[in-house]
Amino acid sequence: MTTQRRATGSSPGHLDPGAGLAEKVVLLPDGRRLRTITAGEGDGPLVVFEAGMSAPAASWVHTQREIGAHHRTVSYDRAGYGGSDPDPQDRTLERIVDDLTALLDGLGEEQPVVLVGHSWGGPIIRLFGERHPQRVAGLVFVDATLAEIMSDGDGRVLAWSFRAVALLARLGRRNLIRKLTLPHLSPSISASDVDILVRDYANARAMRAGCQEAAQVAPALRTMRRLQAAGTPDVPTVCLQAGRIDRGRAKAKGRLLFNRVATELMAAAPDGRVVVVEGAGHLIPQEDPAAVREAVLEVVAAAGARR
Repeated sequence: MTTQRRATGSSPGHLDPGAGLAEKVVLLPDGRRLRTITAGEGDGPLVVFEAGMSAPAASWVHTQREIGAHHRTVSYDRAGYGGSDPDPQDRTLERIVDDLTALLDGLGEEQPVVLVGHSWGGPIIRLFGERHPQRVAGLVFVDATLAEIMSDGDGRVLAWSFRAVALLARLGRRNLIRKLTLPHLSPSISASDVDILVRDYANARAMRAGCQEAAQVAPALRTMRRLQAAGTPDVPTVCLQAGRIDRGRAKAKGRLLFNRVATELMAAAPDGRVVVVEGAGHLIPQEDPAAVREAVLEVVAAAGARR
């Protein structure tokens, strides 16, 4: 079921989602509330945006508006981010997919959807696809996290970085956070959209949620390997990979491995292909949103042609 937003001590009140976007709240079976952002209308498949670790729904604000001009869309704050209630349980991949499934049920969405997952959103939509292949019309992986580029210790490193951002946020250093974490923003993203992204990202609350998810990286690796070995559903699939290789031998080696494994996975997918976004780093949605837009529109069109 959906409800109107009301302010409580557990989550913020109304947060302006941005021009042309609407805010709704979905009540989960256990009573927690997830804040969703919707845009667009029509009969085609719903486009569902899944953000990366430590990232709120606002990380999609620009792209969602563009896709919403053509199709129905929804993004959402996972538990603890933005306007969504925190979760007292471990934020495992399985738990996150439980929430995503309940969210779609709460929206009354029964038809197959197109899933778009950036970074940690990649394993999330992979697991959803394994559990509910009949509910997936298409997939867009955006520099999606792969088991080969993660280690048991990465969760600790990520948690440390999130705590550092939280400290800067408490000190009122949002502009510094923006410069450090979003150094290559596309000029096509408006200043107002950037403000919304920074508002929902550069705060201690979002970083606490990120730490909860980071604590589950090591346990998730086995699941990620299994999901990758099993492959994706037989649906139109595009995998966007960053093309920029940042300085440093380790970073260069890691990027080459990342892109090679992604290419191998898409070669094994029934209807998948890789697009390397030259000049963009890991934050493709913020650095080259046009590439994400074109990939999503391509997959939605291909999914529609199959109906």
